Amino acid sequence: MIDSAAGSGGPGEGGVPEAGPGSSGSSDTSDVEVAVAAARAGADIVRELYGGRLERVDKGGGDFATAADLAAERAILDVLRAARPGDAVLGEEGGRRGAADADRLWLVDPLCGTLNYAVGTMLVAVNVALRDGAAAVADPFGGEVFHTDGATARVRAGGADSPLVPSAASALVDINLDPPLPAARLLTDPAFGTRFRARVGSTTLALAWVAAGKRAAYVTDGGDLTASLHFAAGIALCRAAGCTLTDLTGAPLGPAARGLIAAADPATHAQLLALVRDSVL
Repeated sequence: MIDSAAGSGGPGEGGVPEAGPGSSGSSDTSDVEVAVAAARAGADIVRELYGGRLERVDKGGGDFATAADLAAERAILDVLRAARPGDAVLGEEGGRRGAADADRLWLVDPLCGTLNYAVGTMLVAVNVALRDGAAAVADPFGGEVFHTDGATARVRAGGADSPLVPSAASALVDINLDPPLPAARLLTDPAFGTRFRARVGSTTLALAWVAAGKRAAYVTDGGDLTASLHFAAGIALCRAAGCTLTDLTGAPLGPAARGLIAAADPATHAQLLALVRDSVL
């Protein structure tokens, strides 16, 4: 479990870093420590409210938020506003806040896996990412915060940091089955079953697991996911850890991309790309 005192300690222990002087309003605390503190603040709320009766807010199209989503986003915003008052924030529940012309934008997904959470499944993540910069993904119930400064990737557990080391040894591949569903066609391809074992987690925590060597790969359909508040933090982790990432066609990620293949190594990526081309596209 994440330290229950997180949110009351110093910046490296989940407290709110205070902004210092300067035109940008930034403090001496690094962006990655701000991201870690913000993600842990959200994770504290998610863990605290787990198992209770939570009001649901209908977002249309079968989607909804819970009181935990809203409260976690507020806690994350409190950290970001205190540490980086000049930055803008784009939150899943509250939209964009801050100056329209701000040079820096934080992407916040306060509770990835809301449906899991609402039915009592502890498979969720809290995602905080500075666009084109630092990022953190907190596992509220696993006690880990995966983080990157944009160059290196680490996991914080028990107050200590360890490097993330991708590995395909597990042969486990998480496949996103949320609509649209083309990636699900992989499950019916016999060639996939001879090389890999599918898992369906319904949370972008799986991207952090690829970076950490707990999964061989992650596959999802979609558009440009690099700017997505759901995926930006996980993609940043995988890039910094040295994973191989492209869209479903093998093209680089970016505005024209379709979906995502994030693999632990080039060989695993090549195998999955061939399977996706045969089964999905």
